[in-house]
Amino acid sequence: MRPYSKDLRERVIAAVETGHSAREAGRLYRVSESTAIKWVQRWRATGKIEAKPYPGTIGSRLDSVRDWLRGLIESEPDITLEEMRTRLVDEKGLRVGRGTVWRFCRREELTFKKNPARRRARSARRGCGAQALAHPAASS
Repeated sequence: MRPYSKDLRERVIAAVETGHSAREAGRLYRVSESTAIKWVQRWRATGKIEAKPYPGTIGSRLDSVRDWLRGLIESEPDITLEEMRTRLVDEKGLRVGRGTVWRFCRREELTFKKNPARRRARSARRGCGAQALAHPAASS
């Protein structure tokens, strides 16, 4: 989603300045009442009409343990996301979801590709598959 235009925000604030309530201004300009109320509250508190920066600050709960996690992955290259989560709780007291750990690894460009140093995560496949049997009726 994109933020509402500055022009629309200015019109809602102007309507409030001329005596309308924030709810009335929201209805008048077809924005939700709660949105109009928030705009007016922000304008009264800070004097700003512009939208807040989007998408805002993106940080991770794992930023504080970045070096520790990178060292863990270097020392144990075959560690799984679940094992990382367990170690985070046990050693750092930090509870996070698997997705948080995965996004951290992706952002840090830490990949877990199969190579000779790391064994397959699943059982090996059989190769080409079963050989076709000759149909007994075809040989007579």
